[in-house]
Amino acid sequence: MKLIAACAGLMLAVSASAVDKGAPVSNFYELKTTSLSGKPVNLSDYKGKVTLVVNVASECGFTPQYKGLEALHKEYAAKGFSILGFPSNEFGGQEPGSAEQIATFCQKNYGVSFPMFHKLVTKPGADQSPEYAFLTQGGQVPNWNFCKYVVGKDGKVRGFYPSKVEPESKELRDAITAALAQ
Repeated sequence: MKLIAACAGLMLAVSASAVDKGAPVSNFYELKTTSLSGKPVNLSDYKGKVTLVVNVASECGFTPQYKGLEALHKEYAAKGFSILGFPSNEFGGQEPGSAEQIATFCQKNYGVSFPMFHKLVTKPGADQSPEYAFLTQGGQVPNWNFCKYVVGKDGKVRGFYPSKVEPESKELRDAITAALAQ
């Protein structure tokens, strides 16, 4: 009887742990997150749009890509496209600032108008954010700041582009255009 009770307790603990981690999601737009200003955001607000999800940092050699990201956002926004910026301090400690400092930096230096979200962890492991746990399911994990994921209207990852692929690149623009046409 004690063995049965112990097994039942273990099963309950395992079930509670699985619930705490959340059920697997089938698309990116099922997730909830937090804006850079600390407000809850349902990514379902972007369902039916194409998004470019980017892990950003203010003190990186790739930081000038903010200018190209903002230009892409403005060019394609009316076509059902948005850029979603997620600050990360994992690579070289290049995003050490607070949410307020990040927002001020982005606005002052690059006029960023696309949505920015809370600082998170992109690398797989116990601390990886749910957003990046979904994005990295295909095995393409950011190895530095300004890695990009094109997410289709259906919330599925359509492509991964490393830091060196600039927002102005034909490769990335073609992927965005193709995703918008789907």
